[in-house]
Amino acid sequence: MLDILRRIVLWGGLALLCLLPMLAEALGEGFYITMMNRVLILALAAMSLNLILGYGGMVSFGHAAYLGIGAYTVGILAYHSDAWFGTESAFIALPAAMLVAAILALAIGAISLRTSGVYFIMITLAFAQMVYFFFVSQQEYGGMDGMQMWSRSDAGPIDLSDNASFYYVVLGLLLVLLYAKYRLVRSRFGLVLRGIRENERRMKALGFPTYRYKLVAFVISGAVAGLAGAMMANLSEFVSPSLLHWTRSGEMMVMVILGGMGTIAGPILGALAFLVLEDVLSEITQHWMIVLGPLLILIVLVARRGLYGLLDPKGEPK
Repeated sequence: MLDILRRIVLWGGLALLCLLPMLAEALGEGFYITMMNRVLILALAAMSLNLILGYGGMVSFGHAAYLGIGAYTVGILAYHSDAWFGTESAFIALPAAMLVAAILALAIGAISLRTSGVYFIMITLAFAQMVYFFFVSQQEYGGMDGMQMWSRSDAGPIDLSDNASFYYVVLGLLLVLLYAKYRLVRSRFGLVLRGIRENERRMKALGFPTYRYKLVAFVISGAVAGLAGAMMANLSEFVSPSLLHWTRSGEMMVMVILGGMGTIAGPILGALAFLVLEDVLSEITQHWMIVLGPLLILIVLVARRGLYGLLDPKGEPK
């Protein structure tokens, strides 16, 4: 019965996501398209973090570095669009954002993954803050004030300046990467990654090169976060160091835990719940974080496996 209910909720939610722009425009509430664009982009970022946190057991407190570097890659390429290395093409800027984020993740991961536990948490946080202060010091790109983009990236026949079109592009990217993640975590690679999360010493004894598996997962996670950052830059047409701050990493971690670590759809539910709570509570009081904190603790205590666990309380993470 619960399996049927879960399928109804998930497929019903997907249908609603597909119809949302038409419903919002019919009701004259275009704001909801913009809000859901932000939800889907942060869901993409949370999904990338869930790969290493939920499946690999790697508690990274510096994941915002890849989100921010993806955004800055798009912004800098657009800023230098008149130069030979600049471009406003989404077909170049988005892969470039993923590539730069992946390279950064490779560099940080190669060092950070030689540690574990609280040392891993602190070193990822330290690297992220180094990247944050690097962009704060770049006055040519706005420094602390950030950098304005004149327009969204050019996607050829797809008009990204239209919020509804942009929404469907983000939704399509999310669904494609969601399916790719589904296949990945059920592959041999995903099973080894879960084994490392449960008992890395035993996996080493079985002959698996755990360091390499974790590093590959770390790089994939960083690349997807870079794509999320590129889409965030296009959504707001603005890039600032706030995307790189450690508090952004904390928000993504809350989304993963709230939705359900080690689940496929959990981060999407977590991102939706977090942003809806933020929007509703901020209307009530400017000190909304004081209310949000205890509410999140209550949700986690009631739903030990996150919001997705309410739909599948006895099953394994999906």
